[in-house]
Amino acid sequence: MSEADKNRTELLRQIKDEVVNFKESPLYAERIRNRVFPVIGEGSHHAEIMFVGEAPGKTEAETGRPFSGAAGRVLDELLQSTGIERKDVYITNVVKDRPTNNRDPLPEEINLYAPFLDRQIDIIQPKAIVALGRHSMRYLMDKWGLLFQSISVIHGKVFDAEASYGKIKFVPLFHPAAALYNPELKEQMEKDFTVLKEIIH
Repeated sequence: MSEADKNRTELLRQIKDEVVNFKESPLYAERIRNRVFPVIGEGSHHAEIMFVGEAPGKTEAETGRPFSGAAGRVLDELLQSTGIERKDVYITNVVKDRPTNNRDPLPEEINLYAPFLDRQIDIIQPKAIVALGRHSMRYLMDKWGLLFQSISVIHGKVFDAEASYGKIKFVPLFHPAAALYNPELKEQMEKDFTVLKEIIH
């Protein structure tokens, strides 16, 4: 492992340690009480594509892995349909602990956890960042000064944004869980995912 790789791994490990001990979060006490895990992120530390979901669900909190439940299976299928390997991307959430009963994350929770995401982006330096769901989409669009619109209008569109390390592409996509409630959406989601291949090749 090169010095740069070691440094990247060490910086991500620091984030993990901080999140594990993040007592400032109201979700920390609940995590301890329920004996579950925070979900930091997983995948390649040199990923060209980073997927950002909203917050962990029940299965994710039990395993400590992002998108490891039913929505994760949909995500895996979508990646497969595009010929992208899960191990080659990086997957995380804005909020790293599960909100009570899978409710939407609150604005103050997003504000608390977002600095961890910002650091993950700066360390991994992906070429493209994909928002899965409206909360991550809103946070990232606000961060980069992009005009927020409904996901039903802008899903699968590619936006130019400026990260701390240079120009990147930003792509809002439907959350994979949407296909669980509305199977007709799956075909559209597969079509949207093809734009990712065009970005990185």
